[in-house]
Amino acid sequence: MTQKSDLPVLLVVEDDEGLQRQLKWAYEGYQVVCAGDRQSALDAVRMHEPAVVTLDLGLPPDPDGTDEGFATLEEILRLQPGTKVIVATGHGARESALKAVGMGAYDFYRKPVDIDDLGLIVARAFHLHEIEAENRRLEGDSASGGTVLGSIVTGAPEMAKVAKTVERVASADVAVMLLGASGTGKELLARAVHEKSGRKGAFIAINCAAIPENLLEAELFGYERGAFTGAVKSNVGKIELAQGGTLFLDEVGDIPLPLQVKLLRFLQERVIERIGGRQPIAVDTRIVCATHQDLDTMQAEGRFREDLYYRLAEIVVKIPSLAERAGDAVLLARHFVNRFSRELNPSVQSLSADALAAIDAYAWPGNVRELENRVKRAVIMADGRSVLASDLDLPGGEAGPATAINLRAAREVADRTAIRQAMTRSDNNISGAARLLGISRPTLYDLIKQYRLQA
Repeated sequence: MTQKSDLPVLLVVEDDEGLQRQLKWAYEGYQVVCAGDRQSALDAVRMHEPAVVTLDLGLPPDPDGTDEGFATLEEILRLQPGTKVIVATGHGARESALKAVGMGAYDFYRKPVDIDDLGLIVARAFHLHEIEAENRRLEGDSASGGTVLGSIVTGAPEMAKVAKTVERVASADVAVMLLGASGTGKELLARAVHEKSGRKGAFIAINCAAIPENLLEAELFGYERGAFTGAVKSNVGKIELAQGGTLFLDEVGDIPLPLQVKLLRFLQERVIERIGGRQPIAVDTRIVCATHQDLDTMQAEGRFREDLYYRLAEIVVKIPSLAERAGDAVLLARHFVNRFSRELNPSVQSLSADALAAIDAYAWPGNVRELENRVKRAVIMADGRSVLASDLDLPGGEAGPATAINLRAAREVADRTAIRQAMTRSDNNISGAARLLGISRPTLYDLIKQYRLQA
């Protein structure tokens, strides 16, 4: 049996108590909430967030006029822009109806009320509200608290800016350098550059730090049979394998100086020679590279060639750490719980409140990679339906980075960060976020509007 609280909320703003009772009786398929004046109507909007409102324009203290009704309409739409307001009018019917619709009302009906006609209007309004809400949810999957570039989960504007940059440069035939700490998702962004570029060749990745110096040249450029002891057959290098596609050089700062010269020649002439070979081979391979090292310092110390840097860094994209992406730690943690619970422990359904708080408070020096590993372990170790803070096994005393800025800017940064974190932890529920922040819903709405955040 459906509980009344599970039904969609219909707010009836009407000062005639007899008509209130009639509408409550007629619309059993809705949770009908009644209000008799402007203030109680606004209180009901804040409390119930109704999808649909029927509004009599003749409200006290001026039941024979329309000013109070129009003021109520204006404030309802300010508080809840997506609400479908249906106005009732018997006062200069046509003019009042046109003015109400011009102000943003969904529709109107004339008094005396025909229950069946009004029922059809109300049902259409609920249906349209549901469609619009679903469209916003789908759009929000990529714009806020969802994925960008196909696979990167984020709700942070800092990461959205990175994604926008990647989309812009992907189609341009330029070398891209990704700068960021370990675990920030450099390879995911490199793959996004390739996928958005339209190149038909393969995406090939190589970690320059993971291959010994004496083998790295052979891995990149290939070799001919007999080029060195053990070369019993010819081997195609990674640069050739990425013909027509993209080669991702991870940790490019670890390439030794002699090999940097050979890589520079390829970038300048677009030809390579295999080790032991004499025939130049033309290759159309785009280079995307990444490093967590300070290449400026390495250049100053003579450990990285300046001319190679400018060939590799035609476009530089700086990736923020997870600590700089407010709210993303919780968002990603939920994403990983959903993924790993399906694979490893189906009984786990969610993160507990103390786990969410611990994830929010931790600085994540290992970034997304550390978060993924800890959540994976926690899902495996969890005994109940929720991951607890103790399952995450987070070390204590880890503080986030301090930033020296002026007081007004600091307050705004703190407000924005706290609001994004609260919205993420409450799964984008305004009431829940307001409770977490210790403020009223109207205050939270005002802050969201003030800072132009996406509620």
